[in-house]
Amino acid sequence: MENPTSRWRHRLPRTRGRWAAVVAALAVLVGAGTWTATADDSAPSVHRQDQMLKMNGVSVDTSYFTSGGTGRRPAVLIGHGFGGSKNDVRAQAEKLAADGYAVMTWSARGFGRTTGEITLNAPDGEVKDVSGLIDWLAGRPEVELDAKGDPRVGVTGASYGGAVSLLAAGYDRRVDAVAPVISYWNLADALFPDGVFKKLWAGIFVSSGGGCQRFQKELCEMYERVAVSGEPDAAARALLTERSPEAVADRIDVPTLILQGQSDSLFPLGQADAMAEAVKANGAPVSVDWISGGHDGGDDEGDRVEGRVGDWFDRYLKKDKDADTGPGFRVTRTGGVDSTDGAALKRGASSETYPGLTSGGRKIPLTGARQQPGTGAGQDATTGGDGGQDATTGGGGQEAPATGGGGSGRKAPDGLTQTFRNPAGAAPPSVSALPGIGGGLSQLSSLGVGLSLDFPGQYASFESAPLERSVHVTGSPTVTVDVKADHGDAVLFGKVYDVSPDGKQQVLPSQLVAPYRVTPAEQGKPVELTLPAVDHEVDAGHRLRLVLSATDLAYASPAEPATYTVTLDGALTVPTAPGVRTAAATLPWWTWGLPAAAVVIAAALLLTARRRTATPAPDPALSGVPLQITGLSKKYAKSTDRYAVRDLGFRVEKGQVLGLLGPNGAGKTTTLRMLMGLITPDAGEIRVFGHAIRPGAPVLSRVGSFVEGAGFLPHLSGRSNLELYWQATGRPAEDAHIDEALEIAGLGDALARAVRTYSQGMRQRLAIAQAMLGMPDLLILDEPTNGLDPPQIREMRDVMIRYAAGGRTVIVSSHLLSEVEQSCTHLVVMDRGQLVQAGPVAEITGSGDMLLVTTGTEVTEALVDKAAALPGIGSAVRTEDGHGLLVRLDGATAAQLVAELVRLDVPVTGVGPHRRLEDAFLTLISQGSA
Repeated sequence: MENPTSRWRHRLPRTRGRWAAVVAALAVLVGAGTWTATADDSAPSVHRQDQMLKMNGVSVDTSYFTSGGTGRRPAVLIGHGFGGSKNDVRAQAEKLAADGYAVMTWSARGFGRTTGEITLNAPDGEVKDVSGLIDWLAGRPEVELDAKGDPRVGVTGASYGGAVSLLAAGYDRRVDAVAPVISYWNLADALFPDGVFKKLWAGIFVSSGGGCQRFQKELCEMYERVAVSGEPDAAARALLTERSPEAVADRIDVPTLILQGQSDSLFPLGQADAMAEAVKANGAPVSVDWISGGHDGGDDEGDRVEGRVGDWFDRYLKKDKDADTGPGFRVTRTGGVDSTDGAALKRGASSETYPGLTSGGRKIPLTGARQQPGTGAGQDATTGGDGGQDATTGGGGQEAPATGGGGSGRKAPDGLTQTFRNPAGAAPPSVSALPGIGGGLSQLSSLGVGLSLDFPGQYASFESAPLERSVHVTGSPTVTVDVKADHGDAVLFGKVYDVSPDGKQQVLPSQLVAPYRVTPAEQGKPVELTLPAVDHEVDAGHRLRLVLSATDLAYASPAEPATYTVTLDGALTVPTAPGVRTAAATLPWWTWGLPAAAVVIAAALLLTARRRTATPAPDPALSGVPLQITGLSKKYAKSTDRYAVRDLGFRVEKGQVLGLLGPNGAGKTTTLRMLMGLITPDAGEIRVFGHAIRPGAPVLSRVGSFVEGAGFLPHLSGRSNLELYWQATGRPAEDAHIDEALEIAGLGDALARAVRTYSQGMRQRLAIAQAMLGMPDLLILDEPTNGLDPPQIREMRDVMIRYAAGGRTVIVSSHLLSEVEQSCTHLVVMDRGQLVQAGPVAEITGSGDMLLVTTGTEVTEALVDKAAALPGIGSAVRTEDGHGLLVRLDGATAAQLVAELVRLDVPVTGVGPHRRLEDAFLTLISQGSA
């Protein structure tokens, strides 16, 4: 279940290539499956099979991801959030597949292309579908089995998908590990906390499902009944509880990683606490991680979360005892602002065991606070019907219990008894959490920024003395009160503010509030209220303010007016979790990065000095050749038979602008890394001007490069960064040609500004200028036009042509084929690590054997197949507009081709040499993929 305005996104540390090619069509239970492949230069290719599986009366849309090899591996199922589909988790699936898992994603009932009604993870609905997916995995030859029909499988997912992971573990004994993210334990408790209807989230939830009509009939009827009455009944609670993980709490006994959001008014931290306690009681390993974001927004920490889930599965599915599953408890803390980019600073705090929500309780006395008519609780407030007397704040914050009140009915001193009203229609309501907005604000709560609103006369307020020392609250504060209503139930909303010393600024940590329904049977006696669980530091000199309001925007309050009387019966107890330690603050990277880099460089120089005796002697015959590569090969890490680059060879001459082309995963970046001496080939040789390339080879001083972006000091100007970089090379300042490089960059007045203020395009141009410092004889550019607008791209094209015209050489790797065609003189086309073709652009685009045939009618696939099968024809593909053929001749002449097409009744309107690089490139790659 998700906030549709801020859907949980699964991201990768780097963007994976999505070069896809259809390689097979599979007959499956329903429809046909499709295999596609994705890859990058540093990871094995990932294959995806899409198919519709018929099970339990519905058609379930699935994707299955695997990579490399034929050995068996564990499987992982990834569920998506409410309102989404399997496509939302594709990136995470590809990452896990590349890491050696068989991964399946699917769209839940009623979402994506999957049929059926939404049943909210009913045991005979979505949960049974997961068991069907596990059955399917058990029949796959690449999936590791623990027993016949029992695959080694883990389940993860966010929100709705996280809940089904827990339910699957409870209902299907074959599940071996789970990792729910920002999920729920009891959906009834989440939507009806303490019997109060969470109307705002419930409405968003139903709408994001496509409306009430998309749900199972009994669920729709339940929602409409509760929404009209404003109060959940026992039947509604029972219906949601039976579809919640809590219903099978005693059966969830597998290793469980729980990642819950702090910015989450839908599924707050208490839901994760209940999960942890139940699974721990069953004897299974449990780890709890409070992440920064949540359903209300904020930072979802996607990269770190996915990394931790992967480590968890490595330990409990792959049985890798060296896998680091992390501490028993971790929380992300925000404090301060990074001066370089304005982002909030985050640090992790952890402990070996999960402390729960009440560890290290500290009692903080409260007294009644004064209200001023017309103001909110963020300022001194008025006490309503208890005389409006001045409140005393006590002295020094001694940890002594407050007196008076309780259930005795006597009047308490210091404003500890306060009376306020629930207004007619419960309007205007107080404001706390704002789904989709509150999370962003909660990120700034530690910086003294927040949003809240309480209307005078509608709440009671109690406040501490200024704190003598700071307090870090980690968990749920509690307080005991006596509540009375003049009739019916009392519905209250509790929250604790952090108030600045001058009283002008207040912060509601994570924008969270806790609802309470106090029935007549509970009134007139002490009731302990559990306030929202948070992780928040209250500085010395600040005060804590407890507010109990009669209304809240996110919840349903009684429409009938009522008078409430609240008496404070003791101190506020705040949990401090003393065993949780915050990691030391990290220094700006440049304060340690430059000295560390110096050490690394020195070590590299020592190592390369020792190896120089083994370096091959220069080849005089190649002294004028900028680059020659012979038999170059590089295998993937930890692989004995899978290659990133294999038997690659080509030559580049002076004055050439060489385009290095190939789909993602072709090996281009790996080749460039080896060329720069950043990684060592497994076999083969690279020579630059006759010198063999080794890490630190002197000839590399004649090579300039822009590969994978440049690292700049964000607080320095663009010019200062270039000057500092050149100084680090140890070469004379007059050799830098900085002014020429800056003229090429075209940054203008921005050169005097700090780099942290630059746009992506400006950083790109500065990086290219850095590569050109010293005017190297060989210039290597990897995707140089990323982040540039069309005029800048055109200028970069002219720069490369002019640069090579003076006798220098440029090698450019790019995905913009039109730019390559206009700027490059020669091409090297790679696919799957191997050379496909090399030569002048005109030759590769088809000056001799590549013809473009245009037709008067649209070309059908059947005709394409017939043309490709003609004698003397190497290949034939349909043009993008569908009204032509790109044909590669392999023995036949153009006249013979036209004659055969006329025989096939093709209305040929024109035939000529084809010089469009994009189509030629696609033809070459399709040949390599066949």
